[in-house]
Amino acid sequence: MTTFHVAVDHPDPDTHDVTTTYLGTVDQAHVDRVRAIAALPGSERQVREHPRREGAFMVLRDDGDLDVYEPTSPAEHAAHEPDPLPEARDDSGDRFVRTLSSDSHTLVNVPHSASGPAYIDGVTRFGAQRIGGPMDTPLEPPRAVWHTTESPAGGNYFTSVAAYLIRAGAEPQVIYCPVTDRLGQFGPLNRSARALKNDGTKRTNRTGKVCIQIEVLGRARAPWTKGFDPKTKPNFRRLLAAIRAHGIPDVWPVGAPAATAAAATERPRTTWENKGGHYGHSQIPGQDHWDPGAIDTEIVPGRPRSAGGGTTPDTGSGTYTVKAGDTLTSIAAAHRTTVSALLSLNGIKNANQISVGQKLKLPTAAPAKPPTPRYEPFPGTAFFHAGRRSPLVTALGRRLVELGFGKHYTSGPGPEWSEADRRNVADFQRSRPELAGDADGIPGPRTWAALKIPKL
Repeated sequence: MTTFHVAVDHPDPDTHDVTTTYLGTVDQAHVDRVRAIAALPGSERQVREHPRREGAFMVLRDDGDLDVYEPTSPAEHAAHEPDPLPEARDDSGDRFVRTLSSDSHTLVNVPHSASGPAYIDGVTRFGAQRIGGPMDTPLEPPRAVWHTTESPAGGNYFTSVAAYLIRAGAEPQVIYCPVTDRLGQFGPLNRSARALKNDGTKRTNRTGKVCIQIEVLGRARAPWTKGFDPKTKPNFRRLLAAIRAHGIPDVWPVGAPAATAAAATERPRTTWENKGGHYGHSQIPGQDHWDPGAIDTEIVPGRPRSAGGGTTPDTGSGTYTVKAGDTLTSIAAAHRTTVSALLSLNGIKNANQISVGQKLKLPTAAPAKPPTPRYEPFPGTAFFHAGRRSPLVTALGRRLVELGFGKHYTSGPGPEWSEADRRNVADFQRSRPELAGDADGIPGPRTWAALKIPKL
């Protein structure tokens, strides 16, 4: 009978360093009981298989600790060591070597090519902060990748999931809990992570000028953006600000992430290799996961707002004042223009020669066109009755599927209003406290406004 070594990883609540307590060995019967307890409905323990060690697994705990089980005769596995810190040159041409400070937390001499901050203000730092290396294609556009941990959020799962990712050697740069707004980093944003599989011989984690990966505590089948209000989440706003400071545009080149595993089939290699912006784990070549699910792209990343700073024009002036962390790439992306246009308009010859406080002229915008409505107007409660056929019914059904409320469809959705449509609408209404009183499955004005059916 197989026996297992058992240990517990304890993340320190103050320093977040991890200490390990070895507990000895257990037999297969004990392991079977552990797995059965974790499988019980409502269990606060979650089993995660080790991604590289056959037979090994870990148990996420709500108290923040991580239980580790390894067969006593595990298969040999290759250690995943980070690359050595790269050699670079300073402004005078003299060489320097990037090193870690004595506390192993601060990177010294961030390369001049870095366009944004290495760390987000106030972030929790996990591990030794050396998870990856330099990017393979630093001349390609920057990008952000959104994952979900497929675990609960809230409580102390923030620390137990972080300990799991370190144990598994699958760390992103960033971990985020949407319930508690806790934000952590395993390494600097301008170095690679290791949460993606290689695409053949191509090191996917190292694609682009930066490839900032974010593991969000949550599950793909229940998108974490549902009911999420960025106005109440200052750390989430700091995360988006750091992403934008690296020049990552507020676009999804492959479109919104898929709502189901079956629909997560779009992984265009040419798009990934050539277009910057935001991607889901499910949209990247070489991957087989479908997270993060149908997260709301009006929230992730949304649009930068003028209130509270950021790369927005000075009101009425046609200029922008350069702020710390800005680059011409990030400024151009925020103002829907190009770096070459900014260079020409401001007489700048070197894109790196901008300074904090400098005022940049912005291209004159064309006369504004009347805004096109973004969402379908409410057609009235009487619209929804047996026998009604309309493209609007199809659009409603597709939006419900996108939001994770399509379980009653056996086919479609289609253009004819059906009982499956009504039941899915009722599920959506019951999921929103403000709509619970309307949960009859017939869209009213409040339900319709919450659904945000895109304009046909």
